[in-house]
Amino acid sequence: MAQIAAELAVADRERGVVPRITARWPEATVEDSYAIQRVWREQNVAAGRRLVGRKIGLTSRAMQAATGITEPDYGVMFDDTVWSTGATIPFDDFSNVRIEVELAFVLARPLEGPHCSLVDVLRATEYVVPALEILNSHVELEGRTIVDTIADNAAYGGMVLGGSPTAPDAVDLRWVSALLYRNETIEETGVAAGVLNHPATGVAWLANKLHQHGDRLEAGETILAGSFTRPTWISRGDSVLCDYGPMGTITCRFL
Repeated sequence: MAQIAAELAVADRERGVVPRITARWPEATVEDSYAIQRVWREQNVAAGRRLVGRKIGLTSRAMQAATGITEPDYGVMFDDTVWSTGATIPFDDFSNVRIEVELAFVLARPLEGPHCSLVDVLRATEYVVPALEILNSHVELEGRTIVDTIADNAAYGGMVLGGSPTAPDAVDLRWVSALLYRNETIEETGVAAGVLNHPATGVAWLANKLHQHGDRLEAGETILAGSFTRPTWISRGDSVLCDYGPMGTITCRFL
């Protein structure tokens, strides 16, 4: 596990890709991959990075179909991976760059399993805000499994926040929709109900999963609830705009 965590740390620094973990260690389990992720996380915290939230992945049928992986996963987000709308983002900071369309939940109170519900999430949420996730994969994509993805911090690279912060009871979050444009061409559309029928269900899943690992969600954390579109590939020079209707827009550019 320490060896794999070290390989992934080097790949992150050098913007590289490592051979598939499950091809070299076919006996590796999901719990093994979370243990590898924890080693990597603890090394980053020890180096001075600050954890600001978590990402949930593979919560929608669109994403599961796109990856061939059929269960959700999670990763951690550090303070130096967050941008605001309008940002110019260094393309060379990432590997296998893709964009996903999501909602982010900002917590006013802690959330803890094992019996966290959708209602608990809504009560603990200060506001919900549009977000784009930048995927950053350091494990070769062909043939990868959820074990490979989890060990690679659930392929999280960065987050762009924008639009209008909205109280969780101000809108029906299931019906939040988005139009994703790349270079002024529409690439993806989606509705937030695609995330487990309600995006807050993903946050509840995460709180209950973290309880199994002796962890919880803290007040002030930002939680990416999962994409309700397929990932869109990004090239150097691309501009991105995502229109969430009444909740506003997000723009960014990769240079």
